[in-house]
Amino acid sequence: MLQRELLYAALGTGFTCLATVLGAGMVFFFKKDMSHTMQKVFLGFAAGVMIAASVWSLLIPAMDMAESRGQNVLLPVGGGFLLGGLFLMALDRLLPHLHIGSDEAEGLPAHWKRTTMIVLAVTLHNIPEGMAVGLSFSVAAQDTASGALAAALALAIGMGLQNFPEGAAVSLPMRSQGVDRWKAFACGAASGIVEPIFGLLTVLVAGSITGVMPWVLAFAAGAMIYVVVEELIPEAQLGEHSHTGTVSVMLGFLVMMLLDVVLG
Repeated sequence: MLQRELLYAALGTGFTCLATVLGAGMVFFFKKDMSHTMQKVFLGFAAGVMIAASVWSLLIPAMDMAESRGQNVLLPVGGGFLLGGLFLMALDRLLPHLHIGSDEAEGLPAHWKRTTMIVLAVTLHNIPEGMAVGLSFSVAAQDTASGALAAALALAIGMGLQNFPEGAAVSLPMRSQGVDRWKAFACGAASGIVEPIFGLLTVLVAGSITGVMPWVLAFAAGAMIYVVVEELIPEAQLGEHSHTGTVSVMLGFLVMMLLDVVLG
């Protein structure tokens, strides 16, 4: 059973990673960096997708799973959610990284190259995404007749839709700053590799400890919401009230919600 769960998780996270790679490949077709308006649109859309995915694809399944096992819903779902947020907060404080358009690095002091720290900033976003997709496909592998596979596919499509521009958001700015085209592509593609890595690791952890799945689903949701509130929504607003950023968040939420309802 665990082998099938890992296979499903590998396929799901492989798809979302491929979307990031394809997005990074836009550096071969466009010379200019993204406009501030387009950055707002993509960041807001990603935030909306992640919020909806956290609710429909992670928290609600975690509650249902806990109830079906006779567990107290509040402890695994609430506890896992808080632990996920604390985990991302710790990574945010410890891992040196630099957001695109910023000159001030975050995390522990490090004399790393600017390109390396930009890739690490996007990698932080992709960790909870990989966990979420990997877990969804793991649940689908356990019971292919329950509709969980359709829900996992909906989540993968939603994440892929927002990963495509995310890959371009890494490679295009690097190219505009004079970085070699192939190196810019490699950096954008590398930011997505963390998704299958963390997706498979999370499935291994969830599969090795009985009854931990509701905790891990809620953990992934907490990590995603932390990324949305800490990084994506503030960057989508870019320091000002922005109708563009706000509408993009709502559009991303709507798209992910419809995908889950229609496919799931």
